[in-house]
Amino acid sequence: MTEEWRRLDPRTLIAGAVVLCGVAGGAALPAVAGLSSGGSLRQAFVWVLSGVVLLVLVGTVADWVRLRRTRYRVGPERVDLHTGLLLLKHRSLARERIRSVDLTANPLQRVLGLVKVRIGTGENTLAGESTLELDLVTRVEGERLRRELLGRTAAAGEPDHDGVLAALDPRWIRYAPVSFLAPALGGAAAGAVLQVSDWFGAQAEVVDWIGDRFRNTSLTWTIVDLVLLATAAGTVGALGLWIEMWWNYRLEREPGGTLRVRRGLFTARSVTLEERRLRGIELVEPLGVRLFGAARVDAVATGLAEDDEDKHADLKNLLPAAPRERAERVAALVLREPEPPTATPLAAHPRAARVRRLRWAAWGVLGPVALLAALGPLLTPVLLYVAAGWALLLGPVAVLLALDAYRALGHGVGGGFLVARSGTVRRTTVALQRSGVIGWTVRQSYFQRRAGLLTVTATTAAGAGAYAVRDAGEGQGLAFAAEAVPGLLTPFLETPEARPTER
Repeated sequence: MTEEWRRLDPRTLIAGAVVLCGVAGGAALPAVAGLSSGGSLRQAFVWVLSGVVLLVLVGTVADWVRLRRTRYRVGPERVDLHTGLLLLKHRSLARERIRSVDLTANPLQRVLGLVKVRIGTGENTLAGESTLELDLVTRVEGERLRRELLGRTAAAGEPDHDGVLAALDPRWIRYAPVSFLAPALGGAAAGAVLQVSDWFGAQAEVVDWIGDRFRNTSLTWTIVDLVLLATAAGTVGALGLWIEMWWNYRLEREPGGTLRVRRGLFTARSVTLEERRLRGIELVEPLGVRLFGAARVDAVATGLAEDDEDKHADLKNLLPAAPRERAERVAALVLREPEPPTATPLAAHPRAARVRRLRWAAWGVLGPVALLAALGPLLTPVLLYVAAGWALLLGPVAVLLALDAYRALGHGVGGGFLVARSGTVRRTTVALQRSGVIGWTVRQSYFQRRAGLLTVTATTAAGAGAYAVRDAGEGQGLAFAAEAVPGLLTPFLETPEARPTER
């Protein structure tokens, strides 16, 4: 193992200069448009070009200083990073606490043969003290660091290398347009058109042009057409984003017991997870994806906590949205189980849980209706029509979602895993190792107590940190917790023999 100090790759300067040129070029166009509105276009262009050149030079000099002042070392016990000019920083991570070594490279970095290496412990600390970033090193050096820092000897009798567990199926792209991302991207596209037109002082002209296109169309159909256009734009955006994120996807089990996810078309990403850090999996079914019989697989593992410096929510993604049967097979392969724990038969919850969800749905619809109905006579009768439309359109939808949320409730124990399922807009089924549960939290609100329900939450050091069985029957929930992890909750349970005898 090397103990010599190493430096970042000098081609970092090229990558940084090109990025600065792109950023400055993107800001130059609106700047020229703004300056030329009150003077000469040529003069505005000269001023903006001078600013771009100055920005690139200053940024390149700053990158050169960072390059000269940054060095790192991998020792037998610690990984050290020195950086800084006026404010010197010395960061050090114990190798035994390192949980992840992730490699990322955007298109420019891939052309230059460079990668960004992120070494993390998975702990939530202030100022990102649990993470070291090397920006940038060669691809060969990044792979060497990944193997060296995460490598371990395979246990006796453990399969040394299981190869590819899942690979990209291009047909999975059909689930991209039905995700929640499509309408969000559609709204963002509409906002971007208005924002860019505002930079050039042409927002009113754009609005008038749109109005002219729908001059002979009723207001209702105009709104419908605009929503359809935004949805089409969001669908195209969702398809493009899916291709960028999941192209070249492969899930592999490597020698020594590590799982590696590789994916990305333009920006290549490699995430490595030690199996000994794995505590289970989560089967996630957003509403649109679930209607088409698909689900995605997320890891429940230690070492994937997101700190303030890196909020990549996709670190835990093991499989994109795929047919549910395929997702469950991949979950079983990841957990080295003959059958997927998420297929365990689940116990239904009492009818009182259904009543609670119907009440929430009623309040969610009738609350705004009552407010609009009260304001209608005071402000405008139009609000009364809005209230009626709200009740007629959203009332049935809310009831259907409430009933679906009740049907989703379930819990069970399958082999070495406890399984809990809940949710309707985003249904999740978690299979958590029983040995990974370190505590139980039992909550019972006033309304739950009246209905004879409670929520039992399993606490673990992995994933979200807590996974709840919501609105189970009182005896049902406590019996489940006692069965899932014998002995942990038993001292706090009241048995018939322990109850005082009535006189």
